[in-house]
Amino acid sequence: MATTSTFPDQRQDLKARLSDARARTDTLFRIVRREALYDRPILERHRIVFYIGHLEAFDWNLIGRRTSGSEPFHEAFDKLFAFGIDPTDGGLPNEPPSAWPALDEVERYNQRVREAVDSCLAGADLSGAANPLLENGLVFEVAIEHRLMHAETLAYMLHQLPHDRKVPEPQAPATPARGATPRTVGIPAGTATLGLARRGKAFGWDNEFEEHAREVPGFGIDALDVTNGQFLEFMADRGYERHELWSEGGWAWKEQQRVRHPGFWVPEKSGAWKWRGMFEDVPLPLEWPVYASHAEAEAYARWRGKSLPTEAQFHRAAYATPEGPERPYPWGHEPPDPTRGNFDFKRWDPSPVGSHPRGDSAFGVSDLVGNGWEWTRSLFEPFPGFEAFPFYPGYSANFFDGKHYVMKGGSSRTAACMLRRSFRNWFQGYYPYVYASFRCVED
Repeated sequence: MATTSTFPDQRQDLKARLSDARARTDTLFRIVRREALYDRPILERHRIVFYIGHLEAFDWNLIGRRTSGSEPFHEAFDKLFAFGIDPTDGGLPNEPPSAWPALDEVERYNQRVREAVDSCLAGADLSGAANPLLENGLVFEVAIEHRLMHAETLAYMLHQLPHDRKVPEPQAPATPARGATPRTVGIPAGTATLGLARRGKAFGWDNEFEEHAREVPGFGIDALDVTNGQFLEFMADRGYERHELWSEGGWAWKEQQRVRHPGFWVPEKSGAWKWRGMFEDVPLPLEWPVYASHAEAEAYARWRGKSLPTEAQFHRAAYATPEGPERPYPWGHEPPDPTRGNFDFKRWDPSPVGSHPRGDSAFGVSDLVGNGWEWTRSLFEPFPGFEAFPFYPGYSANFFDGKHYVMKGGSSRTAACMLRRSFRNWFQGYYPYVYASFRCVED
């Protein structure tokens, strides 16, 4: 019979990673001035205080309730902080700050949850014999990556919070621009392997299964992401005024929301542009990738007579090799490190495109991992053999709605563990707050 000492190395690894993930989100909340914790920087999202409670409520509802047999100690908070929102119909939350609990109540709840979850981990039978949710630490893996995802999505939110509502933090300096030249790289026809091979062998979210191959015809792809400077050319050519460049839905959204420039750009009275940084606005860095909604990226690609890549095309450009075998990362088999790209919370902002040549793919395509998630034109849909997590059935399935698009790669705020080849991100096409870049392809 398995005991708590059966998997000491795995237990210590999970404990260390959970502690590190908590530190990531704790640090993030500390940059918000206390009086701003009930603000709503993005109207489509909850107030910041919700997320302070949500991370612990998620862990308790997943681990404490399902694996320990412990009685709940604050069921009202378990429900209040259980789920975020992803409005698709224009509906917005409108409750006042007073509708949320006092911060000290939330903090006391969080402390009790952490103690309970730590106790569960210390005594868990990771063989899964007593509870299959504990096999190989499954629910702890889910909790860790869920928290790290929020460490990124919360950064999107806090980027929209006024600078005077935050406590500035230093960041690593940007890599100097290399003056990389835009070019198109030819990718030969071949196979793209998507997904993970076997459930239980390595952790993955339900939408990452099952592994399958797709044949991809040859195509050309931008070696670099589209930059702010290139997007200025689109704007100078009246890109936001030309109906023929936009999908009908994209045009309707743009007109209704009066979108006239990317969400991270700040117009100046002089006609110049600034970049909305986390702690200050800076003159628009022309060599940084442009962050844009899917609708804007699609219009730009059409303006160039091209399109956004499919998920399979991204995989071919990123992980395939001229010799045939695919690689786990664009650069090869070595684990991610700071020389390979701008990721793993090293910076708040992007770096100039092409700054990390050691991260290039075998075909010489740059920045495929880090520096901004990359939009694809593939709708977020299940892979063949998809099975929803029984303990989290809506994680992916709720978004197979024809309104969300697959994103690949990662941003500067993406944890290294989620840079795996099979990981899939997704967002609505009209959401302008994501660290989302793009590049174009010629089919």
